[in-house]
Amino acid sequence: MFGIIRPCRHRLSENLRTEWMAHLCGLCLALRGARGQFARVATNYDGLVVSVLVEAQSRRTEGWRRTAGPCPLRGMRSAPVAQGEGARLAATVSLVLASAKIRDHVADGDGALARRPVAVAARRVAAGWDRAGARSGAELGFDTAVLLDAVGRQEGIERAAGLGTPLLAVTEPTETATAAAFGHTAVLAERPGNRAPLEEAGRLFGRLAHLLDAVEDLAEDTAAGAWNPITATGTDLAEVRRLCDDAVHGVRLALREAEFENGKLAHVLLAHELRRAVDRAFGATSCSHGPSAAHAPHAAQGAPPPQSPWINNPYGPGPGGPGGAPPEPPNRRRRGLIAGCAVWAGLFCTCQVCCKNPYDDPWTGEPREGWCYKCDDCSDCCDCCDCCSDGCSCNCCDGCDCGCDC
Repeated sequence: MFGIIRPCRHRLSENLRTEWMAHLCGLCLALRGARGQFARVATNYDGLVVSVLVEAQSRRTEGWRRTAGPCPLRGMRSAPVAQGEGARLAATVSLVLASAKIRDHVADGDGALARRPVAVAARRVAAGWDRAGARSGAELGFDTAVLLDAVGRQEGIERAAGLGTPLLAVTEPTETATAAAFGHTAVLAERPGNRAPLEEAGRLFGRLAHLLDAVEDLAEDTAAGAWNPITATGTDLAEVRRLCDDAVHGVRLALREAEFENGKLAHVLLAHELRRAVDRAFGATSCSHGPSAAHAPHAAQGAPPPQSPWINNPYGPGPGGPGGAPPEPPNRRRRGLIAGCAVWAGLFCTCQVCCKNPYDDPWTGEPREGWCYKCDDCSDCCDCCDCCSDGCSCNCCDGCDCGCDC
């Protein structure tokens, strides 16, 4: 799992956690439908924003959810998942950009990809994903050539970049690709008036994704002597932070110009979580369940903070786990020894046994307390976005003037 939007489950209301997980699982299953089981490794946090935007602009119909079967990453429970054009567009974009990422790693000779047989196999996977993305994109009226062109230009731009090159010149291809994806959500939702503001939001989102990835990789790239846009252009980290802050503000302004049927989740992800993504990358995370500035003394030297072992895990204390699934009936069928052990292994490997409270007992289904759930006080987690779903005066499609940093 990768991406810059990683909301802590303690900051999302129960309804929003359910929605988040529905889109995440919907993207995963759409990837499987487009290119088979292995394509599910391309599931990412940021890709599901495309699915969220399509649904936020559309009037809900009877077929907007389906019930998916048991999955090990949901504790072998079924759950409602998003389906339709939004999930398919998200899968299309994820496949094409993931294939580009594979080719980039092959070109750099990263890790095992430095070996010729592995590189050949990786190129075949990337080519297959490109074809699948182009096919599904054509069915949705989305030309993936825009994405491929942007990816193709990236290498040349990076090669030409040097000290004094504007940092935004390096992020331009990423901005162009994400602008196209965000803008097409308005086409699918039949909201032509939303296309321009969402393209602007997508352009700034792409800028943030590129810059924050560079910030998080800065220490590792510096140690390894690898290319990084920040060091290559000689940009000061203070300037990088300013560009990120401006992009977050620009996304908020763009969202105000778009019309949504139900934009709560889109607002939370693109207004609030983008701000937290910037804080996290620069070592100023406010949630007690992630690394904080107090635990990141290296932040003063400009290095990115270490990642919590579960911060990338959507099924740990992150954005959901089985908390997004419908409640189980009180009389649950007890699992056998082998099935229970398999489920326990899945819960343990995804941190639910340690950190989720409560988690479902793998044999009886009864709620159990996580081993470490009392080790962290949640009092400083900001639950302000619950105001957006509890009927207060805060209108989530406008500014957030509800008295908190919401």
